[in-house]
Amino acid sequence: MASFSASPSVILALETATTCGSLALVAEDRCLAEYSLNAASTHSRRLLSGIDWLLAQCELSWPQISAIAIGLGPGSFTGLRIALSTAKGLCMATGKPLIGVGTLDGLAGQFPFSSLPICPVIDARKNEIYTALYRCNQQGLPEKITEAMVIKPERLQEFITTPTLLVGDGLPLYGQMLKELLGEYACLAPTEICYARAACIGSAAWGLFRQGVFLDPATAVPLYVRASDAELQFGEKKGTKRG
Repeated sequence: MASFSASPSVILALETATTCGSLALVAEDRCLAEYSLNAASTHSRRLLSGIDWLLAQCELSWPQISAIAIGLGPGSFTGLRIALSTAKGLCMATGKPLIGVGTLDGLAGQFPFSSLPICPVIDARKNEIYTALYRCNQQGLPEKITEAMVIKPERLQEFITTPTLLVGDGLPLYGQMLKELLGEYACLAPTEICYARAACIGSAAWGLFRQGVFLDPATAVPLYVRASDAELQFGEKKGTKRG
């Protein structure tokens, strides 16, 4: 991991793991600004222009940015690659450190001091979801109690045995089914607060910044959780050739 000693001021955060992409400028004690757009077009069309716009609106320049944080996934493979390649390029060009925060961690972090366990549900396509379970510690911060996994949504019955807060872009697709399967154990977050947010990625990144936990821009990779279709096809072809 790289090592930086810059004094903290503002973190630029990017979150593009889902269709609702967002950018944020986060100071240590507050979110200065956040830009979100839930649209079908790819994030690459608006990422750099969105960063420029956000900096201009806050009257900030690159010397005032202390680090760049990114939602590492799991989520859309394309969205993750776009954001990470953009963040890597910016870090290499500006010398800013790179911080990675899991997208599931960021989603759970939107609900500090929750008395219920928290279960992020991200659409993984192929009738599957990315998920994990969290509980808030004595400081009110969500802590992961299972590893991140990709499963069929109905398998949540195996892990959810008490009333649990469900949040994420998988709810519009699977929320009704989960309510029927889990009954009173399914507490669905309102749609307007169930998407991954760059502001929460930036907030979580401050803890890593203070600890000096940075990624090497040259080697950082997303948290895919499962292999991409291209990797699976390559493996199948390789196995066929060996056979």
